Amino acid sequence: MSRKRAIVECYAGAFYPERPQKILWEGVWLEVEEIERQWRTVDGPAFRARTTDDRRFTLTYDEATDAWSVQPADR
Repeated sequence: MSRKRAIVECYAGAFYPERPQKILWEGVWLEVEEIERQWRTVDGPAFRARTTDDRRFTLTYDEATDAWSVQPADR
């Protein structure tokens, strides 16, 4: 599956992005229920998120371009 650009709303306390809260995916806002995993790539932070409708996504933030990439994740 290919990655798509998407809008991700995040909680930003000490830094951005600290915790993704919502994803605008294919025209629909999805609320993040849980961050299952978090790591850092060479471009920036990445998250494995489960939404309230039980879908999982890999969210990757590119710090240089200030853009999110989102990819549906397998269970």
